[in-house]
Amino acid sequence: MRNTRMPTRTPRRARAAALGLGVILGVSVLSAPTASSHGYTDSPISRQKLCANKTVANCGSIQWEPQSVEGLKGFPAAGPADGRICSGNHPEFAELDDPRGGTWPTTKVTSGQPYSFRWQFTANHSTTDFRYYVTKNGWDPAKPLTRASLDPQPFLTVAYNGARPDMTTVHQGVMPSGKTGRHMILAVWTVNDTANAFYSCSDVQF
Repeated sequence: MRNTRMPTRTPRRARAAALGLGVILGVSVLSAPTASSHGYTDSPISRQKLCANKTVANCGSIQWEPQSVEGLKGFPAAGPADGRICSGNHPEFAELDDPRGGTWPTTKVTSGQPYSFRWQFTANHSTTDFRYYVTKNGWDPAKPLTRASLDPQPFLTVAYNGARPDMTTVHQGVMPSGKTGRHMILAVWTVNDTANAFYSCSDVQF
C-alpha cells in the first residue's frame, strides 16, 4: 500500500494571526512619529498657536502641529530665507508667512516694560539659547517678514549652555523701548545638539 503524504497546510488560525500581525506592524511603521524636539511661544501668542486655537482660520496643516516650525539655525546669518522666516522655510506652513494684509490678531504690550515670554514644549532638548528680535520702527506689516524688517540685534538673549528647558518655560525680560503701534516679535530657540532652531512669530501692539 502506497504511503501518500498530504501537503502541509498552515492552520487557519495561524494564518489569520500572521496576517493580523502584518497589518499591525504595517500600521506601526506608517504611523510612527519621528523623534524630535518641538515648541512654540504662547505669550505673546504666536501665529502658529493662533492657528491651533482656531482663532485664525485657513491655516493649513500648521493648525495640527504648531510646535513644528523647525529650520536651520544660525539666524540671522543663516536659517530660513527672507519672506519665509515665520514658517521656518516649510512650504507646508506658508500660511504663517502670509501677512494677511496686516490683520493678524495682536497681543497688547508696553514698550520698555517687564514681560514674561513663555514657551510651551512638546519635547524639550539641549539648548544653546533663546533670542528675541523685534521689527524696526516703520516696518510694513502687510509684507512678509525679512531680516531687513528686524532690528539687527536681539533685544533679549537667554543662554542655556546645553541645558534643557522645562516643558513650560518663562523668560523674564523687558519689552524693547521706543516702539509704538503694530510690530512683530520673532523668538528663536536654538537647539544645542542638532543643526536646527525653532522659529515663532508673534504680532504685538505697543
